[in-house]
Amino acid sequence: MTNFTKPNGGPNRRGFLAGTAAVGAGLLLPRGAFAQAQPKKGGTLRVGFTQGSTSDSLDPATFNNDFMFASGYAVFNTLTEIAPDGTAQPDLAESFEASSDAATWTFRLRDNAQFSDGKTATANDVIASIRHHMGPESKSGIKPLLEQITDIRADGDKVVVFELAAGNADFPFIFNDYHLGIRQDTGDGTIDPNSRIGTGGYVIDVFEPGVRVELTRRDDYWKEGRAHFDKVVILKVGDPAARMNALMTGEVDLIDRPDLKTINLLGRAPNVKIHTQDGTLHYIMPMQTNTAPFDDLNVRMALKYGINREDMIEKVLRGYGTVGNDQPISRSMPYYNDDLEQITYDPERAKYHLKQAGLESLDVTLSTSDAAFSGAVDASVLFAESARPAGLNIDVKREPDDGYWSNVWLQKPFCCSYWGGRPTPDLMFSTGYAADAEWNETKWDNERFNELLLQARPELDQTR
Repeated sequence: MTNFTKPNGGPNRRGFLAGTAAVGAGLLLPRGAFAQAQPKKGGTLRVGFTQGSTSDSLDPATFNNDFMFASGYAVFNTLTEIAPDGTAQPDLAESFEASSDAATWTFRLRDNAQFSDGKTATANDVIASIRHHMGPESKSGIKPLLEQITDIRADGDKVVVFELAAGNADFPFIFNDYHLGIRQDTGDGTIDPNSRIGTGGYVIDVFEPGVRVELTRRDDYWKEGRAHFDKVVILKVGDPAARMNALMTGEVDLIDRPDLKTINLLGRAPNVKIHTQDGTLHYIMPMQTNTAPFDDLNVRMALKYGINREDMIEKVLRGYGTVGNDQPISRSMPYYNDDLEQITYDPERAKYHLKQAGLESLDVTLSTSDAAFSGAVDASVLFAESARPAGLNIDVKREPDDGYWSNVWLQKPFCCSYWGGRPTPDLMFSTGYAADAEWNETKWDNERFNELLLQARPELDQTR
C-alpha cells in the first residue's frame, strides 16, 4: 500500500469548486493563484480530471469517480462538511445534536437554504434523498453506512430526526459523503435521480458523461463566502501527458494526479505551481479473499512480502509519497498506530509463506490501468519484477481505462485501486472493510473485526 498526497474527500473538492482558493495536494495550478488573501469573484475555472466515464450519471447512487464527485459537490449541498481541523460542521444543516447514547441524532436545516428553482429545502427533501440509497435494490456505495438507521422522521419542515440501531459517535461525518447531496422530494417520498436542481452554488449548463460538465454560479446562492467563479468547466483528460500539456498551454487552470515521471520538469515551468500536503489517499492492489488462491492467508502474505514498496516510492511516485503498511489509516489521521510492525520487501519470507501454503511457486494475474491511479501500470510491472525471485509469477494484464471501475474493480480478483480516505477510521473501515460493505473490494469477512467495529462506534468521548 502506498500513500500519495492529494485532496481528500469533500471539503477540498468543494473548496476549489466554490472558489475558496484553498486547493489541496496533488493539484497543479498557475502561479499567482494564491496571491490574493481574499478570493475575487468572477472568471472561469477550468479543471482537468483524470477520472470520468461515459457511463457516469447524475444519479448520486452511482457516483464513483472524481469527475462526478466534483460535479456533485458543486451543485448539491450535503448536510455536513468537514472543516480543515477534521471536525464535522453543519452545511445544509444549521446544527446537529446527539442523545446521550449517540443513538438519536437531530439535524436542524438552515432557514435560508434554497434550491436553484427557488424552493426552500425541507426535511422531506432530506429524507427522500437519504432513502434513495437505502432501498433493497440500491447498489449505492453509501448504503452499508445507512443501514444503521432504523427510522427517519420530520419534526416540522426544518428538523430531521434519525434513530439508529446502536449509537454512532461519528454519524454526522457520514453526511459529508459525495453520495448524499440533497435533492428535492418529488412529492411521493422519492427523488428524481437525474435532476439538476440542487441547493449548491452552481447549476449545470452542460453534462456530457465522462467528457465535460459546464457550471454557472448562482447569483442567489445562500451560503456566504463560497461560489466565487462565474463559471466552472470540468473536463475528463485521462491521458497524463495530455493533462499536463493542457495545463502548460493554458487550456485548463487546474489538474489532478500529475504524471510523476515529469512532475519535476513541470514544476520548473514559469506558469505552473505545485501544491502538496499530507493526505489520506492510498494506492492499493486488493486481493479478493473469497477467491482462490487469495483465500489462503499465506498466499496473501507471500505477495505482501514480495512487493518492494521503497522501490515504488522512488520509481513510480518520484518521492511524492510514503510507504504504507497494508491498512488504510494514514499517519495524518487520528488513532494511527505507530506500533504496527512495518512489512518490508523480503523474498525469503515470501518463499516461506508460499511453502506454508503448500506451493513452490504461484501464477496469478494482476489487472491494472492508469485509470486506477497515475503510474498503476508501472507499479504493477515493478511488483511483478520484485516478486519473481520469491517464485511469485505475476502476469500484468493492462485493462482499458474507460470502464475500469465498472468492469474490473470489484469484478477481477486481483487489481489496482485507490482510496481517498475517510474523515474517521470508523467510516474508512465501514465503507471498505466491513463484511457487508458494498465496496469491500477484498471481500474480507473477519468476525472479530466486525464485532470491534460495532463496539467502538457509540463512544462520544474521543479520548477513549
